[in-house]
Amino acid sequence: MPARRVVPNIPIGTGDGSGDDPEAMRANAVFYGHLGFEEVMNHGWIMTLASPSHPTAQISIMTADRTGPVTPDLSVEVEDVDAAYAAVVEGGAEIVYGPADEEWGVRRFFVRDPNGRVINVLSHR
Repeated sequence: MPARRVVPNIPIGTGDGSGDDPEAMRANAVFYGHLGFEEVMNHGWIMTLASPSHPTAQISIMTADRTGPVTPDLSVEVEDVDAAYAAVVEGGAEIVYGPADEEWGVRRFFVRDPNGRVINVLSHR
């Protein structure tokens, strides 16, 4: 089951889900723009920046996850999220959230890695 992309999720603001932070989003877009990234998605609470020449090179800036119970540290897109879910459950990993079909077109779940980091595992529908 190959991974399609791996995206670090950089938390900004309070992380308490209290709201969007457009100024912080803009500041991060400008900063990472200097490194060659451009905005490819922005839901207000999460913005993803990508390299135009290598679109799977991405960074997400996040105030707080709107539907999950915590803000994940990392996102991993896989070909088959349900197969990935079955594999990590069989391996005894702690599921933190999901699986869930989200309104923005992904199916995902959160799993805790051996270091305690929360990983958002997703597939686009």
